Amino acid sequence: MTFLDPERLWLAVAMVAVAVAYVVLQRRRTRYAARYARPAMLGKLTPERPGWRRHLAAVAFLAVLALLITAFARPGANARVPRDRATIIIAMDTSGSMVADDVKPDRFTAAKRAAEAFVGQLPARFNVGLVSFNESASVVVPPTTDHEAIRAGLDNLHLRPKTAIGEAVFASLGAIANLDPQAAEDPPPAHIVLLSDGGNTAGRPVDQAAEAAVEAHVPVSTIAYGTPEGMMRTTPVPVDTTVLRQLAETTNGNFYEAASGEDLQSVYRDVGSSIGFRNQFQDRSVWFVGLALVAALMVAVPSLLWFARLA
Repeated sequence: MTFLDPERLWLAVAMVAVAVAYVVLQRRRTRYAARYARPAMLGKLTPERPGWRRHLAAVAFLAVLALLITAFARPGANARVPRDRATIIIAMDTSGSMVADDVKPDRFTAAKRAAEAFVGQLPARFNVGLVSFNESASVVVPPTTDHEAIRAGLDNLHLRPKTAIGEAVFASLGAIANLDPQAAEDPPPAHIVLLSDGGNTAGRPVDQAAEAAVEAHVPVSTIAYGTPEGMMRTTPVPVDTTVLRQLAETTNGNFYEAASGEDLQSVYRDVGSSIGFRNQFQDRSVWFVGLALVAALMVAVPSLLWFARLA
C-alpha cells in the first residue's frame, strides 16, 4: 500500500503524545489518591472500580485517531481494472511456410482458429483490426468493433511466398493512425499482436519498423509459431525466434513461443489478459474512515452499558 500524501502521517506524532499524556495522567491520579488516603481506605472510597474497562474509551479514541490519520494520508494500491477501450491489430503471417504440418492440422489452420478464439474473448468495445503479411503486408480488416468482420477476414486469408514482418508492423501502425484522426489528443491504447514462424525475408527492415512502433508508443507482442522440425513438403522450415524476440523487446511488448495449437490458445489468453486490463491506483481512504466509525461504535455501546455515558 502507498500513500498519495505520506507527509500527513506525521500527525501520528501528536497521537503518540496524546497516548503518553493519558498514561502520565493516570499514574499521577493513582499517586494523588494514595497520598491522601490509607491503602485500606481506597477500596471503600471507590468500591466499584471498573478496572480495565475504564481505559477502553481512551484506547478506542486512539484507534479512531490512528485510522483517521491513515485515511487523511490517502492510502491506496494499484489494481487491475478492465479497459474501457483499446485498439488491437492482429498481424497474421500468411507466408508459404505456414502450411507446415508440425502443428496439426497445419500451422495456418491452427493459427486462424486460435486467432478467432482470441477475438471472441476481447471486450465488445475494443477495436480489432486484421493485417495479413507475406511478400508484402495489407490491412484485411480496418480496426472495428464488428468482431464478426475479423472472423470473416481470417477465413479469407491466402498464402503466398516470403515474409515481410517489417511491412506488417508499418501496415498495422497505419491502420491504428487512420482509425480516428479526430481523437489524436486522446487516442485509445493500441497494441499489435504479430504471429509468424520465420525471419524477415521481404520489405523494410524490422528494426526500422520497431523504431516506428516505439515512436508511436505502440507495443508489439510477437508469437513465434511452430517447431524446429517444421517441413514444407520436403523443405525444412524451422521456426525462427530471433527477429520476433528482438521486435517485442524493442517495442516493450511480450515475446511468446507456441509449438502447438494448445500452446497458441494459451498464449492468446495471456495476451488478452494483459491487453484487456490496466493498472490503476485506487484510493482506499474510505476503508479507514469506515473502520474508524466501527471502532467508535464498538466503544460507545459498552460505555453506555457500563458507565451510562459515551466516554
